[in-house]
Amino acid sequence: MKKFALAATVAALVSALAPATAVAQNIATVNGKPVPKARVEALIQQVTKSGQQQRSPELEAQVKDVVVRNEILVQAAEKAGIPQTADYKAQLDFARQNILIRGLMDDYRAKNPVTDAEAQAEYDKFKAQNSGEEYRARHILVEKEEDAKALIAKIKAGGSFEELAKANSKDTGSAQNGGDLDFANPNNFVPEFSKAMTALKKGEMTQEPVKSQFGFHIIKLEDTRPATFPAFDDVKAQIKQRIEQQKLAEFQDGLIKKAKTDYTFSK
Repeated sequence: MKKFALAATVAALVSALAPATAVAQNIATVNGKPVPKARVEALIQQVTKSGQQQRSPELEAQVKDVVVRNEILVQAAEKAGIPQTADYKAQLDFARQNILIRGLMDDYRAKNPVTDAEAQAEYDKFKAQNSGEEYRARHILVEKEEDAKALIAKIKAGGSFEELAKANSKDTGSAQNGGDLDFANPNNFVPEFSKAMTALKKGEMTQEPVKSQFGFHIIKLEDTRPATFPAFDDVKAQIKQRIEQQKLAEFQDGLIKKAKTDYTFSK
C-alpha cells in the first residue's frame, strides 16, 4: 500500500508540473496557440548578431512584442488563405533560396577565416605599391587648350591660381577648394597628369597645358612628403573584411564554373 501511495503521489506531482513546464517554454498564447520562447531567443540572436545592439531587458520586451504581434498577423493571413496563393508560394521559394545561400556563405566563412598573416601580407603589398613620395597639387581643368593658355597667362601676370580654379575649373570636386587635390600617390592620377606633376619642383606650375582624357590641366605643385600609412592594427579589421569578401566571391565563382548547366550567363 505504501508503494502504491508513493507512486500515486509522484504521478500527481508530474502531472501538476507538466503544464507549468510547458507554460515556461512559451511566452503567450494567441487564439489558443502557444507562442514559443525559442522564437524570441532566435530573433534576439539575429538582432544582436551584428554587434550593433546588446541584449537588454528593453530589447527582450521589444522582441516579445514583435513575436506576439507577428503571430496574430500570421494567424490572420492563414485564415485568409494566403498560404495557398501562388504569390505566397513563389515568395516562399525565393526566401528559402536566400536563407540557404546565406547559410552556405556563413558556413564557408566559418570554415575559412581570414588570418592575421593574410591581412599582414595584403597590408605589406599595398604599402609596397604605394611607397615613395606623395604629392600635393592644385589644378585647373578646362575643355579647350586656348582657355588653359589664357589662364596660364593670367596666373603669370599675378592672378590667383586658387581664385581662377574656383571660377574656371570644371573639376567641381577640387574647384571649390581652389583646385586643391590634397596629398596623393602619383599612381592615383592618369599618366599624363602624373608625369607632368612629378616633373615640377615645389611651388612650380606647368608652363603649358597638360592634355588628358578629361581635358586640359594647369598643374601647380604645392608640396611633397614621404608616403604615410596607418598602422596595421588600425586597419586590420577593414583589410580582413575586404579579403573575406574576395574569398566569398571566388568561392561563388568556383561553384558556378564547376556546375553542369546549359545556361549561358550574360556576364
